[in-house]
Amino acid sequence: MALQDARGQVDRAFTGGPAKGLDFENAFGGATSIFRRRYTKDLAGFDVAITGIPFDQAVTHRPGARFGPRAIREASALQPFDPPYGWDYSPLEALAIADYGDLGFDYAQVAAFPDALRAHVAGILDQGAACIAMGGDHYVSFPILQAHAAKHGPLSLIQFDAHSDTWADDDMSRIDHGTMFYKAVKTGVVDPATSVQVGIRTVNPDTLGVTTIDARSVHEAAPGEVARRVRGIVGDRPAYLTFDIDALDPAFAPGTGTPVWGGLSSGQAAAILRDLAGINLVGGDVVEVSPPYDTTGATAIAGAHVVMELLCLWGWTRRG
Repeated sequence: MALQDARGQVDRAFTGGPAKGLDFENAFGGATSIFRRRYTKDLAGFDVAITGIPFDQAVTHRPGARFGPRAIREASALQPFDPPYGWDYSPLEALAIADYGDLGFDYAQVAAFPDALRAHVAGILDQGAACIAMGGDHYVSFPILQAHAAKHGPLSLIQFDAHSDTWADDDMSRIDHGTMFYKAVKTGVVDPATSVQVGIRTVNPDTLGVTTIDARSVHEAAPGEVARRVRGIVGDRPAYLTFDIDALDPAFAPGTGTPVWGGLSSGQAAAILRDLAGINLVGGDVVEVSPPYDTTGATAIAGAHVVMELLCLWGWTRRG
């Protein structure tokens, strides 16, 4: 029997109801699809597919980000009640958004994971939908970027992070969440001259030509100023935005594998993301949400809001 709320509305995650619109089902019950969107692998008629990548075998410290997609979905249950604050349009009403489910892979065949993820994302893009991913550790961005670059060419990377993840690593067979953007630059997937990192607060002298706006610079500037600088670097080129949740200070997002003090507040991140409206975003992800280290759920809540902002940014330049 279909689940129903007090208004008699069925659980839209499993039904063939409209793909667009706000949702008023009980936030505490029903399926934990992202923003109460429909679960489907058939993307005909859909604008965007949101998918989970529950992989954390590339971490250097604490595992647990494999549980990130599930936690972000659960945390998103309140957001479909209202349009997102600070935007003058509602992506849930303007866009047909699907929950594409999670990537299935053999956890014991780690070497096969990158190919599986590339094919998973390519399968979304080949259906004509955009892809927004929920990790998982940050390594997952590399195969996702490769799939996007195969369609759009070299990408401008906008990276919110405590770490540069560009430490030298010329062994392409290694699967490491600290070296994948080094590989992305070296293989031509990312154009460093039009890429930017925001919130960095760990030492890596070689930026590979990527502009760094470190955490102190963010704190000393207004969010709008930071966003204007990012937009100036990226221009109108196809851009991919990756948001490592450890870009936020551990006070706002303790549930992550490699927390570093001195990070962005959730308010700073929200304002910067909203002021990026107008960039040519072709895809994005939020990664490193690790629920076992946050009993409050605040980290997953932040992750769900980042997913919403990515939807807003993608839809902004395509709104009718």
